[in-house]
Amino acid sequence: MTSAKHQPIVAPGLPKPAGPYSPGMQLDRLLFISGQAATDPATGVQAEGIEAQTEQVLRNLERILVAGGSSLQHVLRCGVFLVDMQEFARMNAVYERVFAGHRPARTTVQVSALPDAGLRVEIDCIAYVP
Repeated sequence: MTSAKHQPIVAPGLPKPAGPYSPGMQLDRLLFISGQAATDPATGVQAEGIEAQTEQVLRNLERILVAGGSSLQHVLRCGVFLVDMQEFARMNAVYERVFAGHRPARTTVQVSALPDAGLRVEIDCIAYVP
């Protein structure tokens, strides 16, 4: 019987974790991507506003997915955490555009706060390597 091996997803230019965790973990062909913030890893600057933050969060997820050999089109499930559910429609419009017709399973919840000051949205996901 062969035991499954897991490993962190690492590559230059990935967002730096805010704590003691990996940006992503791979188990065979499955990728588990940690919740991402809206900071551009190249500049260290956080995007402003729910639309720009959603776009940056998804681009950060995409960077990690690509480093793990996958893409947004292979995402199976997302968890979306919003500070204000009143921003759902604006977040959702960006999410739908970036996923370009792909519709992963998803849960969206409102949270009282997120780790970075000014952060409006955080998204995590599970994907596979094709």
